[in-house]
Amino acid sequence: MTRSYNKNGRTPAGGGRRRPVRDGREADVYRKGPVTLRGGQIPEETSDERLLAEKGGDADWVHSDPWRVMRIQSEFVEGFGALAELGPAISVFGSARRGPDSPEYRMGEEVGRLLVEAGYAVITGGGPGVMEAANKGACEAEGVSVGLGIELPFEQGMNEWVDLGVNFRYFFARKTMFVKYALGFIVLPGGFGTMDELWEALTLVQTGKVRSFPIVLVGSEYWGGLLDWVRKTMVPAGTISAADLDLIQLVDTAEEAVDRVRDRISVMREEAEAQARAAAEASQP
Repeated sequence: MTRSYNKNGRTPAGGGRRRPVRDGREADVYRKGPVTLRGGQIPEETSDERLLAEKGGDADWVHSDPWRVMRIQSEFVEGFGALAELGPAISVFGSARRGPDSPEYRMGEEVGRLLVEAGYAVITGGGPGVMEAANKGACEAEGVSVGLGIELPFEQGMNEWVDLGVNFRYFFARKTMFVKYALGFIVLPGGFGTMDELWEALTLVQTGKVRSFPIVLVGSEYWGGLLDWVRKTMVPAGTISAADLDLIQLVDTAEEAVDRVRDRISVMREEAEAQARAAAEASQP
């Protein structure tokens, strides 16, 4: 049998025959938007046909990867739109499992209040515990209280002290908002979620992906052991440098936390102004 080849040297689908497409065309190359398909990858129906076809009770298409991309895009658009005019803000993290009678909850309330008094909006994960406390402190101080919620099977929805709330399906979209719209992080005792946000922020600052904004841990009794391990294990192993420890500040009170944030932001502002002046002078003939 003589086999035929197309101009790309590929064997057409069907062992030498062009594959029929459902609308009556025959093709050995099929272009689906930016994607080129050949051989057995050529579909029997067009994208428009699939889009306009009756779905009946089959909802599997809403779980496909291309559809998820649209959902992810919509989360970024909604987040950017909701927070674009927020103004200066600080993200506050902490455990969802600490109740109103806990010292962490009371500390969260105080942090929220002091941040508002210092001129900042407060951003939290929108959940219960320390997040609720920081939102409550901000709200009672008549400031802007923001919650960036996440779809989880075991936590309640947005807490009642959130004035501006955005719910997310995807952690990475939510985490982008925490960093993009905050001038700094205040981190109270928390679990894996809190640790995730902390290490994400440290990595972004360490690698220069974001400006060196303040990252303040509150509670030396809680965080001290972790920082000791970092200092005594990671630094000697050479996996980080000793200077990387300067990215983290450890305090024990809400007042110290807010003061450290304000001081660091002030230094950052002065550095930015100095760089702008230097650039302007360099551009002068």
